[in-house]
Amino acid sequence: MREDFLWIEKYRPHKISDCILPSELKAMFQKFVDDKNVPNLMLAGTAGVGKTSVARAMLDELEADSIIINGSMNGNIDTLRNDIRNFAGTVSFTQGRKYVILDEADYLNPNSTQPALRNFMEEFSNNCGFILTCNFKNRIIDPLHSRCSVIDFKINNKDKVKLASQFLERACNILEKEGIEYEKKVVAEVLMKHMPDWRRVLNELQRYGASGKIDTGILADISDVEITDLVKTLREKNFAAMRKWVGTNSEQDVNVLFRKLYDTAHNFLKQDSIPRLVLVLADYQYKSAFVVDQEINLAACFTEIMVDCEFAK
Repeated sequence: MREDFLWIEKYRPHKISDCILPSELKAMFQKFVDDKNVPNLMLAGTAGVGKTSVARAMLDELEADSIIINGSMNGNIDTLRNDIRNFAGTVSFTQGRKYVILDEADYLNPNSTQPALRNFMEEFSNNCGFILTCNFKNRIIDPLHSRCSVIDFKINNKDKVKLASQFLERACNILEKEGIEYEKKVVAEVLMKHMPDWRRVLNELQRYGASGKIDTGILADISDVEITDLVKTLREKNFAAMRKWVGTNSEQDVNVLFRKLYDTAHNFLKQDSIPRLVLVLADYQYKSAFVVDQEINLAACFTEIMVDCEFAK
């Protein structure tokens, strides 16, 4: 698949001013660019909030030589050693500082690859800077934290409305450029369902827009998952029915599903079982970021709730 077929790549920002960010973060990154001095950074936050886009936009503005290494795909120590050494050990074509963007650095082995990365950062410090991105900064060893400026991509309630408005305008402009008819309120529904995962929003709009139109006909597809039948299977301890529900709904956003169970627990659980539910959901939400088979992970989560929690009548 050509990279420019994907909207997330085709419309990726090349300047910090074009990134959708809280004003404090945007000002900080813009200052790095204006000073022509991007320090070693660790950019932490949930999926799709723009960590890699920000890293690439800064380096695009500086016209700096850079490479991107995906820690989840190419994170073994030999690949890291060869790729970084070959890149960092040569002189930059632009005569400036070179940069390694290490995407999903939290997937690097903390016992071998991460300690080696610490040594690379020291060895090539005169010639090369490093930008690490991660969803879970607690999975990255302390020596790497101490060698980077750690920046959390957090969006507080005050910024949510402003950023949503900015991204809605961006999304509508993209749809117009792609020649896709749309109803703005439907685009807003997609946005509100998935924000602040901007990548997911754009991917979903591209999927829905494949027919050439985004209108109220897709609202049934983006409505919240219905959990009434799920709760019934858990209350009855009907494992077969629960597995069937999971198989039918395994493509639902796990975070949305867990949040709905969390928000409505008082409707179907006895009060003294709610703390147990919260602990189970937190555990499996964390695991969902790493598992190979999301369906098995969901089934395991619901099995534990079925066994450990008491349901109200």
